[in-house]
Amino acid sequence: MNKDNTILEVKDLSVAFGGRTVVEDVSYALGRGRTLGIVGESGSGKSVSSLALMGLLPKQASVTGSARLDGEELLTLDEEGFRHIRGNRISMVFQEPMTSLNPVQKCGPQVVEMIKGEGGNRKVEKKKVIELFKEVLLPRPEKIFDSYPHELSGGQKQRVMIAMALINQPDIIIADEPTTALDVTVQKTILELLKQLQEKHGVSIIFISHDLGVIGQVADDIMVMYRGKVVEQGPADKILHHPSEPYTKGLLACRPPLDSRPRRLPTVEDYLNNNLNDHTSFNDFKTLNTNTPLIEVKNLTVTYTLKRSIFGRSLQTLKGVDGASFDIREGETLGLVGESGCGKTTLGRALLRLIEHSDGSISYRGKPLNQLGIREMRALRPKLQIIFQDPYSSLNPRITIGEAILEPLKVHRNNQKNPKDLVLTLMQQVGLQPDWYSRYPHELSGGQRQRVCIARALILQPELVVCDESVSALDVSVQAQVINLLNDLKERYHYTYLFITHDLAVAHYISDRIMVMQKGRIVESGTADEVFSNPQTDYTRSLLDAIPRINRTI
Repeated sequence: MNKDNTILEVKDLSVAFGGRTVVEDVSYALGRGRTLGIVGESGSGKSVSSLALMGLLPKQASVTGSARLDGEELLTLDEEGFRHIRGNRISMVFQEPMTSLNPVQKCGPQVVEMIKGEGGNRKVEKKKVIELFKEVLLPRPEKIFDSYPHELSGGQKQRVMIAMALINQPDIIIADEPTTALDVTVQKTILELLKQLQEKHGVSIIFISHDLGVIGQVADDIMVMYRGKVVEQGPADKILHHPSEPYTKGLLACRPPLDSRPRRLPTVEDYLNNNLNDHTSFNDFKTLNTNTPLIEVKNLTVTYTLKRSIFGRSLQTLKGVDGASFDIREGETLGLVGESGCGKTTLGRALLRLIEHSDGSISYRGKPLNQLGIREMRALRPKLQIIFQDPYSSLNPRITIGEAILEPLKVHRNNQKNPKDLVLTLMQQVGLQPDWYSRYPHELSGGQRQRVCIARALILQPELVVCDESVSALDVSVQAQVINLLNDLKERYHYTYLFITHDLAVAHYISDRIMVMQKGRIVESGTADEVFSNPQTDYTRSLLDAIPRINRTI
Protein backbone atom coordinates (compact mmCIF):
# COMPACT_ATOMS: atom_id res chain seq x y z
CA MET A 1 0.00 0.00 0.00
CA ASN A 2 1.22 3.52 -0.82
CA LYS A 3 2.56 5.05 2.42
CA ASP A 4 0.89 8.40 1.63
CA ASN A 5 -2.44 6.58 1.47
CA THR A 6 -1.97 4.88 4.87
CA ILE A 7 -3.81 6.44 7.78
CA LEU A 8 -2.94 3.82 10.42
CA GLU A 9 0.19 1.68 10.55
CA VAL A 10 0.50 -1.03 13.20
CA LYS A 11 3.80 -2.84 13.72
CA ASP A 12 4.61 -5.78 16.04
CA LEU A 13 1.67 -5.03 18.38
CA SER A 14 1.67 -7.40 21.37
CA VAL A 15 -0.61 -7.48 24.42
CA ALA A 16 -0.11 -9.54 27.58
CA PHE A 17 -2.10 -9.99 30.79
CA GLY A 18 -0.22 -11.22 33.83
CA GLY A 19 2.62 -12.56 31.71
CA ARG A 20 0.25 -14.38 29.32
CA THR A 21 0.48 -13.09 25.75
CA VAL A 22 -2.92 -12.81 24.06
CA VAL A 23 -1.85 -10.77 21.00
CA GLU A 24 1.56 -11.38 19.45
CA ASP A 25 3.41 -9.32 16.81
CA VAL A 26 0.37 -8.07 14.88
CA SER A 27 1.23 -5.81 11.95
CA TYR A 28 -1.02 -4.21 9.32
CA ALA A 29 -1.69 -0.98 7.43
CA LEU A 30 -5.11 0.66 7.05
CA GLY A 31 -5.64 2.78 3.95
CA ARG A 32 -7.65 6.01 3.81
CA GLY A 33 -11.27 5.33 2.94
CA ARG A 34 -10.72 1.57 2.99
CA THR A 35 -12.09 -1.24 5.16
CA LEU A 36 -9.86 -3.77 6.88
CA GLY A 37 -11.69 -6.91 7.99
CA ILE A 38 -10.21 -8.69 11.02
CA VAL A 39 -11.61 -12.20 11.33
CA GLY A 40 -11.13 -15.08 13.75
CA GLU A 41 -12.83 -17.07 16.48
CA SER A 42 -13.62 -15.74 19.95
CA GLY A 43 -10.40 -15.41 21.92
CA SER A 44 -8.23 -14.92 18.84
CA GLY A 45 -7.26 -11.38 19.91
CA LYS A 46 -9.34 -9.39 17.41
CA SER A 47 -11.01 -7.04 19.89
CA VAL A 48 -8.02 -6.77 22.24
CA SER A 49 -5.74 -5.61 19.44
CA SER A 50 -8.24 -2.88 18.49
CA LEU A 51 -9.00 -1.76 22.04
CA ALA A 52 -5.26 -1.19 22.49
CA LEU A 53 -5.41 1.49 19.76
CA MET A 54 -7.84 3.53 21.87
CA GLY A 55 -6.24 2.95 25.27
CA LEU A 56 -9.29 1.01 26.48
CA LEU A 57 -7.46 -2.01 27.90
CA PRO A 58 -7.29 -2.44 31.71
CA LYS A 59 -4.26 -1.05 33.50
CA GLN A 60 -2.73 -4.49 34.10
CA ALA A 61 -2.40 -5.02 30.33
CA SER A 62 1.14 -4.82 28.96
CA VAL A 63 1.19 -3.34 25.43
CA THR A 64 4.28 -3.21 23.21
CA GLY A 65 4.94 -2.40 19.58
CA SER A 66 3.88 0.59 17.52
CA ALA A 67 0.62 2.07 16.20
CA ARG A 68 0.91 5.33 14.25
CA LEU A 69 -2.12 7.43 13.29
CA ASP A 70 -0.97 9.82 10.55
CA GLY A 71 2.53 9.44 11.97
CA GLU A 72 1.48 10.07 15.60
CA GLU A 73 2.31 7.24 18.00
CA LEU A 74 -0.76 6.07 19.91
CA LEU A 75 0.61 3.45 22.29
CA THR A 76 2.70 5.95 24.29
CA LEU A 77 -0.20 8.37 24.90
CA ASP A 78 -1.37 9.03 28.46
CA GLU A 79 -5.05 9.10 29.41
CA GLU A 80 -5.39 12.77 28.51
CA GLY A 81 -3.89 12.09 25.09
CA PHE A 82 -6.30 9.21 24.43
CA ARG A 83 -9.25 11.43 25.38
CA HIS A 84 -8.44 13.65 22.40
CA ILE A 85 -8.25 10.58 20.13
CA ARG A 86 -11.39 8.73 21.24
CA GLY A 87 -14.47 9.80 19.37
CA ASN A 88 -12.61 12.54 17.51
CA ARG A 89 -10.01 10.61 15.48
CA ILE A 90 -11.05 7.00 16.22
CA SER A 91 -14.58 5.88 17.17
CA MET A 92 -15.92 2.46 18.07
CA VAL A 93 -19.20 0.64 17.42
CA PHE A 94 -19.57 -2.18 19.93
CA GLN A 95 -21.20 -5.59 19.45
CA GLU A 96 -24.04 -5.23 21.93
CA PRO A 97 -25.67 -1.77 21.76
CA MET A 98 -27.97 -2.43 24.72
CA THR A 99 -25.02 -2.70 27.10
CA SER A 100 -23.20 0.20 25.41
CA LEU A 101 -26.09 2.65 25.68
CA ASN A 102 -27.16 4.08 29.05
CA PRO A 103 -30.55 2.48 29.79
CA VAL A 104 -31.78 5.40 31.94
CA GLN A 105 -30.89 8.15 29.46
CA LYS A 106 -32.67 8.98 26.21
CA CYS A 107 -30.85 8.16 22.97
CA GLY A 108 -30.57 11.69 21.58
CA PRO A 109 -28.89 13.25 24.63
CA GLN A 110 -26.40 10.36 24.71
CA VAL A 111 -25.27 11.28 21.18
CA VAL A 112 -25.26 15.02 22.05
CA GLU A 113 -22.77 14.21 24.85
CA MET A 114 -20.30 13.07 22.20
CA ILE A 115 -20.20 16.43 20.37
CA LYS A 116 -16.75 17.94 20.88
CA GLY A 117 -16.65 21.06 22.97
CA GLU A 118 -18.83 21.89 25.93
CA GLY A 119 -21.49 24.52 26.52
CA GLY A 120 -22.70 24.54 22.90
CA ASN A 121 -26.09 25.60 21.61
CA ARG A 122 -28.41 22.73 22.55
CA LYS A 123 -30.89 23.48 19.76
CA VAL A 124 -28.12 23.39 17.16
CA GLU A 125 -26.70 20.19 18.66
CA LYS A 126 -30.12 18.54 18.71
CA LYS A 127 -30.68 19.48 15.06
CA LYS A 128 -27.27 18.04 14.16
CA VAL A 129 -28.06 14.74 15.89
CA ILE A 130 -31.50 14.46 14.27
CA GLU A 131 -29.94 15.08 10.83
CA LEU A 132 -27.43 12.32 11.57
CA PHE A 133 -30.26 10.02 12.70
CA LYS A 134 -31.85 10.59 9.29
CA GLU A 135 -28.52 9.82 7.61
CA VAL A 136 -28.24 6.46 9.38
CA LEU A 137 -31.81 5.71 8.23
CA LEU A 138 -33.53 5.76 11.61
CA PRO A 139 -37.32 6.04 11.26
CA ARG A 140 -39.01 8.95 13.08
CA PRO A 141 -35.68 10.52 14.15
CA GLU A 142 -37.35 13.19 16.30
CA LYS A 143 -39.20 10.54 18.30
CA ILE A 144 -36.11 8.33 18.62
CA PHE A 145 -34.15 11.34 19.91
CA ASP A 146 -36.50 11.31 22.93
CA SER A 147 -36.75 7.51 23.23
CA TYR A 148 -34.98 5.24 25.71
CA PRO A 149 -32.82 2.35 24.35
CA HIS A 150 -35.31 -0.32 25.49
CA GLU A 151 -37.97 1.27 23.25
CA LEU A 152 -35.92 0.56 20.10
CA SER A 153 -35.25 -2.64 18.17
CA GLY A 154 -31.76 -4.15 17.99
CA GLY A 155 -31.13 -2.70 14.54
CA GLN A 156 -32.30 0.76 15.60
CA LYS A 157 -30.06 0.72 18.68
CA GLN A 158 -27.11 -0.23 16.47
CA ARG A 159 -27.90 2.70 14.16
CA VAL A 160 -27.83 5.02 17.20
CA MET A 161 -24.37 3.63 18.03
CA ILE A 162 -23.22 4.26 14.45
CA ALA A 163 -24.53 7.83 14.67
CA MET A 164 -22.64 8.25 17.94
CA ALA A 165 -19.46 7.01 16.26
CA LEU A 166 -19.90 9.43 13.33
CA ILE A 167 -20.96 12.58 15.21
CA ASN A 168 -17.45 14.06 15.40
CA GLN A 169 -16.46 12.96 11.87
CA PRO A 170 -13.62 10.61 12.93
CA ASP A 171 -10.91 9.34 10.61
CA ILE A 172 -11.39 5.70 11.65
CA ILE A 173 -14.36 3.66 12.88
CA ILE A 174 -13.71 0.36 14.64
CA ALA A 175 -16.81 -1.82 14.22
CA ASP A 176 -16.48 -4.66 16.73
CA GLU A 177 -18.89 -7.46 15.73
CA PRO A 178 -21.62 -4.85 15.05
CA THR A 179 -24.03 -7.31 13.39
CA THR A 180 -23.50 -10.57 15.29
CA ALA A 181 -26.63 -10.25 17.46
CA LEU A 182 -28.83 -9.01 14.59
CA ASP A 183 -31.17 -10.76 12.14
CA VAL A 184 -29.73 -11.45 8.69
CA THR A 185 -32.02 -8.83 7.11
CA VAL A 186 -31.05 -6.17 9.67
CA GLN A 187 -27.41 -7.26 9.31
CA LYS A 188 -27.60 -6.66 5.58
CA THR A 189 -28.99 -3.13 6.00
CA ILE A 190 -26.32 -2.25 8.62
CA LEU A 191 -23.53 -3.46 6.30
CA GLU A 192 -24.97 -1.47 3.39
CA LEU A 193 -25.31 1.58 5.64
CA LEU A 194 -21.65 1.40 6.72
CA LYS A 195 -20.55 1.22 3.07
CA GLN A 196 -22.73 4.21 2.13
CA LEU A 197 -21.44 6.29 5.04
CA GLN A 198 -17.87 5.36 4.17
CA GLU A 199 -18.34 6.54 0.58
CA LYS A 200 -19.92 9.82 1.75
CA HIS A 201 -17.50 10.69 4.56
CA GLY A 202 -14.33 8.93 3.38
CA VAL A 203 -13.89 7.30 6.78
CA SER A 204 -11.65 4.24 7.20
CA ILE A 205 -13.16 1.18 8.91
CA ILE A 206 -11.72 -1.70 10.90
CA PHE A 207 -14.48 -4.33 10.81
CA ILE A 208 -14.14 -7.17 13.33
CA SER A 209 -16.11 -10.41 12.88
CA HIS A 210 -15.91 -14.18 13.33
CA ASP A 211 -17.76 -14.71 10.04
CA LEU A 212 -15.86 -14.50 6.75
CA GLY A 213 -19.22 -14.37 4.95
CA VAL A 214 -20.00 -11.06 6.65
CA ILE A 215 -16.45 -9.75 6.24
CA GLY A 216 -16.67 -10.49 2.52
CA GLN A 217 -19.57 -8.04 2.15
CA VAL A 218 -17.63 -5.00 3.39
CA ALA A 219 -13.85 -5.50 3.45
CA ASP A 220 -11.22 -4.35 0.94
CA ASP A 221 -8.48 -6.19 2.84
CA ILE A 222 -8.70 -9.07 5.32
CA MET A 223 -6.50 -10.15 8.22
CA VAL A 224 -7.12 -13.59 9.75
CA MET A 225 -6.17 -14.11 13.42
CA TYR A 226 -5.76 -17.34 15.36
CA ARG A 227 -4.69 -17.56 19.00
CA GLY A 228 -3.36 -14.01 19.03
CA LYS A 229 -1.33 -14.27 15.83
CA VAL A 230 -1.92 -13.23 12.24
CA VAL A 231 -2.05 -16.37 10.12
CA GLU A 232 -2.97 -14.79 6.79
CA GLN A 233 -3.67 -11.34 5.34
CA GLY A 234 -4.14 -9.72 1.96
CA PRO A 235 -6.76 -8.38 -0.47
CA ALA A 236 -10.28 -9.61 0.27
CA ASP A 237 -10.66 -11.38 -3.07
CA LYS A 238 -7.51 -13.43 -2.51
CA ILE A 239 -8.37 -14.44 1.07
CA LEU A 240 -11.98 -15.33 0.23
CA HIS A 241 -11.40 -17.23 -2.99
CA HIS A 242 -7.80 -18.48 -2.75
CA PRO A 243 -6.98 -18.96 0.96
CA SER A 244 -3.64 -20.58 1.66
CA GLU A 245 -3.93 -21.43 5.37
CA PRO A 246 -5.97 -24.40 6.68
CA TYR A 247 -7.48 -22.19 9.41
CA THR A 248 -8.88 -19.73 6.86
CA LYS A 249 -10.21 -22.59 4.75
CA GLY A 250 -11.94 -23.97 7.83
CA LEU A 251 -13.61 -20.63 8.66
CA LEU A 252 -14.92 -20.46 5.09
CA ALA A 253 -16.15 -24.04 5.00
CA CYS A 254 -17.86 -24.37 8.38
CA ARG A 255 -20.85 -22.20 7.46
CA PRO A 256 -23.68 -24.35 6.04
CA PRO A 257 -23.33 -24.38 2.21
CA LEU A 258 -26.21 -22.96 0.21
CA ASP A 259 -26.08 -25.39 -2.71
CA SER A 260 -25.79 -28.75 -0.89
CA ARG A 261 -26.33 -30.48 2.45
CA PRO A 262 -23.44 -32.74 3.46
CA ARG A 263 -24.10 -35.22 6.25
CA ARG A 264 -21.67 -33.35 8.50
CA LEU A 265 -20.39 -29.78 8.45
CA PRO A 266 -16.59 -29.56 8.31
CA THR A 267 -15.08 -27.70 11.26
CA VAL A 268 -11.95 -25.61 11.71
CA GLU A 269 -10.37 -28.51 13.64
CA ASP A 270 -10.98 -30.80 10.66
CA TYR A 271 -8.89 -28.50 8.45
CA LEU A 272 -6.18 -27.92 11.06
CA ASN A 273 -5.84 -31.68 11.66
CA ASN A 274 -6.27 -32.57 7.98
CA ASN A 275 -9.18 -34.78 8.97
CA LEU A 276 -11.55 -34.19 6.05
CA ASN A 277 -13.66 -37.25 5.37
CA ASP A 278 -15.89 -37.69 2.35
CA HIS A 279 -19.28 -36.16 3.25
CA THR A 280 -22.40 -37.68 1.69
CA SER A 281 -25.70 -35.89 1.15
CA PHE A 282 -28.62 -36.18 3.51
CA ASN A 283 -31.32 -38.76 2.86
CA ASP A 284 -34.61 -37.76 1.28
CA PHE A 285 -36.73 -36.13 3.99
CA LYS A 286 -40.09 -36.77 2.32
CA THR A 287 -40.39 -40.17 4.02
CA LEU A 288 -40.98 -38.32 7.31
CA ASN A 289 -44.40 -37.22 6.05
CA THR A 290 -45.69 -40.69 6.96
CA ASN A 291 -44.55 -40.41 10.59
CA THR A 292 -47.06 -39.96 13.41
CA PRO A 293 -47.57 -36.33 14.55
CA LEU A 294 -45.98 -35.79 17.96
CA ILE A 295 -47.37 -32.26 18.36
CA GLU A 296 -50.49 -30.86 16.68
CA VAL A 297 -51.24 -27.14 16.85
CA LYS A 298 -54.50 -25.57 15.68
CA ASN A 299 -55.25 -21.82 15.47
CA LEU A 300 -52.80 -21.01 18.28
CA THR A 301 -52.99 -17.39 19.45
CA VAL A 302 -50.91 -15.73 22.16
CA THR A 303 -52.00 -12.24 23.19
CA TYR A 304 -50.05 -9.71 25.26
CA THR A 305 -51.70 -6.83 27.10
CA LEU A 306 -49.87 -3.58 26.36
CA LYS A 307 -52.11 -1.21 28.32
CA ARG A 308 -54.60 -1.61 31.15
CA SER A 309 -57.12 0.69 32.75
CA ILE A 310 -56.84 1.67 36.41
CA PHE A 311 -59.28 -1.19 37.10
CA GLY A 312 -57.03 -3.73 35.35
CA ARG A 313 -59.17 -4.06 32.21
CA SER A 314 -57.20 -4.63 28.99
CA LEU A 315 -57.23 -1.53 26.77
CA GLN A 316 -54.55 -2.41 24.21
CA THR A 317 -53.31 -5.84 23.14
CA LEU A 318 -50.75 -7.32 20.77
CA LYS A 319 -50.93 -10.75 19.17
CA GLY A 320 -47.48 -12.34 19.56
CA VAL A 321 -48.76 -15.45 17.74
CA ASP A 322 -51.77 -15.08 15.47
CA GLY A 323 -53.69 -18.23 14.48
CA ALA A 324 -50.75 -20.64 13.90
CA SER A 325 -51.62 -24.19 12.76
CA PHE A 326 -49.08 -26.96 12.09
CA ASP A 327 -47.81 -30.31 13.30
CA ILE A 328 -44.40 -31.70 14.24
CA ARG A 329 -43.85 -35.32 13.28
CA GLU A 330 -41.86 -37.86 15.24
CA GLY A 331 -38.13 -37.85 14.43
CA GLU A 332 -38.15 -34.71 12.29
CA THR A 333 -36.52 -31.31 12.66
CA LEU A 334 -39.00 -28.52 11.98
CA GLY A 335 -37.26 -25.21 11.31
CA LEU A 336 -39.00 -21.99 12.38
CA VAL A 337 -37.45 -18.87 10.81
CA GLY A 338 -38.20 -15.16 10.86
CA GLU A 339 -36.89 -11.84 12.11
CA SER A 340 -36.68 -10.81 15.77
CA GLY A 341 -40.08 -9.90 17.13
CA CYS A 342 -42.01 -12.09 14.68
CA GLY A 343 -43.19 -14.46 17.44
CA LYS A 344 -40.81 -17.44 17.05
CA THR A 345 -39.75 -17.65 20.69
CA THR A 346 -43.29 -16.94 21.90
CA LEU A 347 -44.55 -19.84 19.78
CA GLY A 348 -41.82 -22.19 21.03
CA ARG A 349 -42.52 -21.39 24.69
CA ALA A 350 -46.28 -21.62 24.19
CA LEU A 351 -45.80 -25.20 22.89
CA LEU A 352 -44.25 -26.12 26.24
CA ARG A 353 -46.77 -24.04 28.22
CA LEU A 354 -43.99 -21.87 29.59
CA ILE A 355 -46.38 -19.09 28.57
CA GLU A 356 -50.10 -19.62 28.21
CA HIS A 357 -51.97 -19.17 24.94
CA SER A 358 -55.22 -17.21 24.70
CA ASP A 359 -56.88 -19.25 21.94
CA GLY A 360 -56.45 -22.43 19.92
CA SER A 361 -55.17 -25.85 20.97
CA ILE A 362 -51.91 -27.80 21.41
CA SER A 363 -52.00 -31.59 21.48
CA TYR A 364 -49.15 -33.92 22.46
CA ARG A 365 -49.73 -37.46 21.18
CA GLY A 366 -53.42 -36.57 20.90
CA LYS A 367 -53.58 -35.26 24.50
CA PRO A 368 -54.71 -31.57 24.73
CA LEU A 369 -52.06 -29.77 26.80
CA ASN A 370 -54.33 -26.84 27.67
CA GLN A 371 -56.65 -29.24 29.52
CA LEU A 372 -53.92 -30.62 31.79
CA GLY A 373 -53.64 -29.48 35.39
CA ILE A 374 -50.41 -28.40 37.09
CA ARG A 375 -49.63 -31.91 38.40
CA GLU A 376 -50.34 -33.60 35.04
CA MET A 377 -48.27 -31.02 33.16
CA ARG A 378 -45.37 -31.44 35.57
CA ALA A 379 -45.39 -35.19 34.94
CA LEU A 380 -45.18 -34.52 31.21
CA ARG A 381 -42.38 -31.93 31.35
CA PRO A 382 -39.49 -34.45 31.11
CA LYS A 383 -40.73 -35.25 27.58
CA LEU A 384 -40.74 -31.58 26.50
CA GLN A 385 -37.48 -29.66 26.90
CA ILE A 386 -35.92 -26.41 25.66
CA ILE A 387 -32.39 -25.19 24.87
CA PHE A 388 -32.19 -21.41 25.31
CA GLN A 389 -30.29 -18.93 23.12
CA ASP A 390 -27.92 -17.55 25.74
CA PRO A 391 -26.24 -20.37 27.66
CA TYR A 392 -24.56 -18.03 30.14
CA SER A 393 -27.77 -16.43 31.43
CA SER A 394 -29.61 -19.77 31.51
CA LEU A 395 -26.98 -21.43 33.74
CA ASN A 396 -26.69 -20.71 37.46
CA PRO A 397 -23.20 -19.18 37.92
CA ARG A 398 -23.04 -20.50 41.50
CA ILE A 399 -23.34 -24.21 40.74
CA THR A 400 -20.96 -26.42 38.78
CA ILE A 401 -21.84 -27.66 35.33
CA GLY A 402 -22.14 -31.22 36.62
CA GLU A 403 -24.70 -30.10 39.21
CA ALA A 404 -26.53 -28.08 36.52
CA ILE A 405 -26.90 -31.17 34.32
CA LEU A 406 -27.91 -33.29 37.33
CA GLU A 407 -30.51 -30.78 38.57
CA PRO A 408 -33.43 -31.87 36.28
CA LEU A 409 -33.13 -35.42 37.67
CA LYS A 410 -33.51 -34.04 41.21
CA VAL A 411 -36.39 -31.72 40.29
CA HIS A 412 -38.35 -34.52 38.63
CA ARG A 413 -37.29 -37.10 41.26
CA ASN A 414 -35.94 -39.42 38.65
CA ASN A 415 -34.93 -42.66 40.36
CA GLN A 416 -31.62 -43.26 38.64
CA LYS A 417 -29.35 -45.62 40.62
CA ASN A 418 -26.14 -43.82 39.68
CA PRO A 419 -27.18 -40.34 38.51
CA LYS A 420 -23.64 -38.94 38.49
CA ASP A 421 -22.49 -41.77 36.19
CA LEU A 422 -25.33 -40.86 33.82
CA VAL A 423 -24.21 -37.20 33.85
CA LEU A 424 -20.59 -38.16 33.14
CA THR A 425 -21.67 -40.40 30.24
CA LEU A 426 -23.85 -37.65 28.76
CA MET A 427 -21.04 -35.10 29.15
CA GLN A 428 -18.82 -37.32 27.01
CA GLN A 429 -21.57 -37.71 24.41
CA VAL A 430 -21.94 -33.94 24.00
CA GLY A 431 -18.17 -33.38 23.82
CA LEU A 432 -17.44 -32.27 27.41
CA GLN A 433 -14.55 -33.71 29.44
CA PRO A 434 -15.78 -35.72 32.46
CA ASP A 435 -13.20 -34.00 34.70
CA TRP A 436 -15.00 -30.70 33.99
CA TYR A 437 -17.86 -31.85 36.25
CA SER A 438 -16.69 -29.48 39.01
CA ARG A 439 -16.07 -26.46 36.77
CA TYR A 440 -18.29 -23.38 36.86
CA PRO A 441 -19.96 -21.81 33.77
CA HIS A 442 -17.51 -18.87 33.64
CA GLU A 443 -14.64 -21.34 33.22
CA LEU A 444 -16.02 -22.59 29.88
CA SER A 445 -16.23 -21.06 26.42
CA GLY A 446 -19.56 -20.12 24.81
CA GLY A 447 -19.67 -23.31 22.77
CA GLN A 448 -18.87 -25.46 25.80
CA ARG A 449 -21.59 -23.74 27.86
CA GLN A 450 -24.08 -24.44 25.08
CA ARG A 451 -23.10 -28.12 25.22
CA VAL A 452 -23.88 -28.03 28.97
CA CYS A 453 -27.36 -26.65 28.18
CA ILE A 454 -27.86 -29.38 25.56
CA ALA A 455 -26.84 -32.06 28.08
CA ARG A 456 -29.16 -30.55 30.71
CA ALA A 457 -32.08 -30.64 28.26
CA LEU A 458 -31.37 -34.24 27.23
CA ILE A 459 -30.69 -35.79 30.66
CA LEU A 460 -34.41 -36.63 31.05
CA GLN A 461 -34.54 -38.33 27.62
CA PRO A 462 -37.18 -35.99 26.12
CA GLU A 463 -39.16 -36.61 22.96
CA LEU A 464 -39.43 -32.97 21.81
CA VAL A 465 -36.60 -30.43 22.16
CA VAL A 466 -37.21 -26.77 21.34
CA CYS A 467 -33.89 -25.24 20.21
CA ASP A 468 -34.49 -21.50 20.64
CA GLU A 469 -31.77 -19.71 18.63
CA SER A 470 -29.38 -22.14 20.29
CA VAL A 471 -26.52 -21.56 17.80
CA SER A 472 -27.14 -17.90 16.87
CA ALA A 473 -24.71 -16.37 19.38
CA LEU A 474 -21.85 -18.78 18.59
CA ASP A 475 -18.82 -18.43 16.33
CA VAL A 476 -19.39 -20.05 12.95
CA SER A 477 -16.80 -22.72 13.78
CA VAL A 478 -18.45 -23.56 17.14
CA GLN A 479 -21.86 -23.32 15.45
CA ALA A 480 -20.83 -26.10 13.04
CA GLN A 481 -19.75 -28.31 15.96
CA VAL A 482 -23.06 -27.79 17.82
CA ILE A 483 -25.15 -28.41 14.68
CA ASN A 484 -23.23 -31.65 14.05
CA LEU A 485 -23.80 -32.62 17.70
CA LEU A 486 -27.57 -32.00 17.48
CA ASN A 487 -27.76 -34.11 14.33
CA ASP A 488 -25.69 -36.91 15.90
CA LEU A 489 -27.92 -36.99 19.01
CA LYS A 490 -31.07 -36.95 16.88
CA GLU A 491 -29.81 -39.92 14.88
CA ARG A 492 -28.82 -41.85 18.01
CA TYR A 493 -31.88 -41.17 20.20
CA HIS A 494 -34.55 -40.27 17.60
CA TYR A 495 -35.24 -36.84 19.08
CA THR A 496 -37.75 -34.45 17.52
CA TYR A 497 -36.62 -30.82 17.22
CA LEU A 498 -38.34 -27.49 16.78
CA PHE A 499 -35.34 -25.47 15.58
CA ILE A 500 -35.90 -21.72 15.93
CA THR A 501 -33.50 -19.40 14.07
CA HIS A 502 -33.36 -16.20 12.01
CA ASP A 503 -30.72 -17.73 9.69
CA LEU A 504 -32.28 -19.51 6.69
CA ALA A 505 -28.93 -21.08 5.71
CA VAL A 506 -28.71 -22.85 9.09
CA ALA A 507 -32.41 -23.76 8.98
CA HIS A 508 -32.07 -25.21 5.48
CA TYR A 509 -29.11 -27.35 6.51
CA ILE A 510 -30.56 -28.87 9.68
CA SER A 511 -34.32 -28.99 8.97
CA ASP A 512 -36.61 -31.50 7.30
CA ARG A 513 -39.35 -28.90 6.94
CA ILE A 514 -39.33 -25.12 7.39
CA MET A 515 -42.01 -22.67 8.53
CA VAL A 516 -41.52 -18.94 7.89
CA MET A 517 -43.05 -16.58 10.46
CA GLN A 518 -43.83 -12.88 10.02
CA LYS A 519 -45.64 -10.63 12.51
CA GLY A 520 -47.05 -13.57 14.44
CA ARG A 521 -48.33 -15.49 11.41
CA ILE A 522 -47.02 -18.54 9.55
CA VAL A 523 -46.70 -17.11 6.03
CA GLU A 524 -45.03 -20.07 4.32
CA SER A 525 -44.15 -23.70 4.99
CA GLY A 526 -42.79 -26.70 3.10
CA THR A 527 -39.81 -29.01 2.87
CA ALA A 528 -36.48 -27.29 3.48
CA ASP A 529 -35.47 -27.63 -0.17
CA GLU A 530 -38.82 -26.30 -1.42
CA VAL A 531 -38.73 -23.18 0.77
CA PHE A 532 -35.07 -22.55 -0.02
CA SER A 533 -35.19 -23.08 -3.79
CA ASN A 534 -38.70 -21.83 -4.56
CA PRO A 535 -39.87 -19.27 -1.96
CA GLN A 536 -43.51 -18.26 -2.32
CA THR A 537 -43.51 -14.91 -0.49
CA ASP A 538 -41.51 -11.70 -0.83
CA TYR A 539 -40.68 -11.93 2.88
CA THR A 540 -39.02 -15.33 2.48
CA ARG A 541 -37.14 -14.04 -0.56
CA SER A 542 -35.84 -11.10 1.51
CA LEU A 543 -34.55 -13.52 4.17
CA LEU A 544 -32.79 -15.55 1.48
CA ASP A 545 -31.30 -12.47 -0.19
CA ALA A 546 -29.81 -11.36 3.13
CA ILE A 547 -27.66 -14.50 3.55
CA PRO A 548 -23.95 -13.58 3.11
CA ARG A 549 -22.65 -15.43 0.06
CA ILE A 550 -19.14 -16.41 -0.94
CA ASN A 551 -18.34 -18.50 -4.02
CA ARG A 552 -16.36 -21.35 -2.52
CA THR A 553 -13.29 -22.68 -4.26
CA ILE A 554 -11.99 -24.92 -1.46
